[in-house]
Amino acid sequence: MPYPEMLVAPMRQQLENVGFKSLMNAAEVESSLQNASGTQLLVFNSVCGCAAGTARPGVIAAVSGTSKKPSELLTVFAGQESDAVAKAREFTLPYPPSSPSIALFKDGNLVHFVERHNIEGRSAEMIAENLKAAFEEFC
Repeated sequence: MPYPEMLVAPMRQQLENVGFKSLMNAAEVESSLQNASGTQLLVFNSVCGCAAGTARPGVIAAVSGTSKKPSELLTVFAGQESDAVAKAREFTLPYPPSSPSIALFKDGNLVHFVERHNIEGRSAEMIAENLKAAFEEFC
């Protein structure tokens, strides 16, 4: 059963406020990632504490603190839009499902992935630096 929208809306809004597009169904995920060109950052948003404490703040710092960043900022919400999340996870194979997590694609290929275990116990600054380094390499 999905989380109530009023619970997730503020968490979704945090990313939308800095330019992320929320993908709400499998068709939107597929059209955004299938045969894409350029770079796309996809955040698997979550209600868990590490999403609020470090993942979202780290992502926000990364995309706000650099001129070199992905051409598209996308997000799906784990525990909310099940079909969108399931479709997005097809694009992040062979990595197992993990929320929160962060995927960077270049020309339709997954080039960088930050799993939940790489988020837990790390500061927002560390996550931002990790992403900025990936942006420098791939964007």
